[in-house]
Amino acid sequence: MDEHGFIKIIGRTKELIIRGGENIYPREVEELLHKHPDILDAYVCGVPDDRVGEEVCAWIQLKDPNKKPTEAEIREFCKQRITYFKVPRFVLFVDSFPLTPAGKVK
Repeated sequence: MDEHGFIKIIGRTKELIIRGGENIYPREVEELLHKHPDILDAYVCGVPDDRVGEEVCAWIQLKDPNKKPTEAEIREFCKQRITYFKVPRFVLFVDSFPLTPAGKVK
């Protein structure tokens, strides 16, 4: 996250988020988010945090942009299904993800 609060997706450099000493696999959180009825696609990675090392951030593409759940609703959906430290602290909505020719998020 830059000084203006913007986060640029440049690809996941590792397959593990370490938040306050707890290991979190982004794929596990993504798989849960894909079960939400309004979510088409999701990408999760860690963002630097001074207090806990990394925080969980989820970028979400909705099935229908006109039917937009709130960030709080997404977090509540997660809280009911995974342990508290895996729940995304940041939830950002995107129209689409930039993809490589292989179909992976750039």
